[in-house]
Amino acid sequence: MTSSNRSRSRATSPSRAPRDASAKDRARPMPREAPVTIALVPGSIRTAASSHVAPRGRGRIYTSDHYYRSVTQEQATVAEEEYLQIMFWLEEAGLPITGANIARAMQLSAPTVHEMIGRLEQDGYVGRRADKSLAFTADGRRHAQAIVRRHRLIERFLTDILGIPWDEVHEEAERLEHAMSPLLEERMLAAIGDAKTCPHGHPIVEGAREQGVLLADVEPGAKVTILRFENEAEELLHYLKATGIYPGLDGELASTDDVEVVVKSGEGSHAVSRSVAETVSVRADPAPEPRAPLPEQLVISADRYGR
Repeated sequence: MTSSNRSRSRATSPSRAPRDASAKDRARPMPREAPVTIALVPGSIRTAASSHVAPRGRGRIYTSDHYYRSVTQEQATVAEEEYLQIMFWLEEAGLPITGANIARAMQLSAPTVHEMIGRLEQDGYVGRRADKSLAFTADGRRHAQAIVRRHRLIERFLTDILGIPWDEVHEEAERLEHAMSPLLEERMLAAIGDAKTCPHGHPIVEGAREQGVLLADVEPGAKVTILRFENEAEELLHYLKATGIYPGLDGELASTDDVEVVVKSGEGSHAVSRSVAETVSVRADPAPEPRAPLPEQLVISADRYGR
């Protein structure tokens, strides 16, 4: 991203509560289950500059039969896992998996992304469709699903068991997910009990999520339930927490215009900018037609999209 683009991105980013302030608050109790339908579960990632030189090797992953399959597979590098995750996230959000969208989401240069896509193709994790967009191979999808499950499991463990505020756990999970052992995964699963989603509303295990609609599209007077935050950039999570909106909140769409969207609930009035409302999925009655987020939402935050 050029300096001028980054400046525009930051200029249009919403104001957020001071980060130190959120550290003083305990996490708001988060819903432990979300209604589900049929869909695949991807997730969110970040890029480590040094991860491009991570070693490769063969290995066997062992996990609980309920959540995972034991498969012999070539181990992806950390950098490859991160690209697979963002591609899986784009797929879940309904956005095309293209080099341009990956570059926007990760805030990386086109040549850098092009180089890694070539590596992912060579290693058998992705292929190209007739329209030049990318698609997962079976092995690539397994890798992406596994790292996403670990990420969301860690987030739920950090909020429910350690009491870390939900707007702070995303970055912590990013630091832990690539080095997590199967044994630790099993212990965390046991610790969180029957929780079905991460604190931001995304399913922990693959196979199900309620599609919902974007808050920005809901008409005034509609009843809404917040389902999830599609963009988990740290900056946006701080902002959303400051507004009082969280997954599981029930309310009514009070007003909407080109500037902001206001939801009223039993806990008060919650106003978010329209650009942020484009990244919040809700259950609504009456409901508009569902659609994918706008591509512009890939750069709404100064942080990387979906991470």
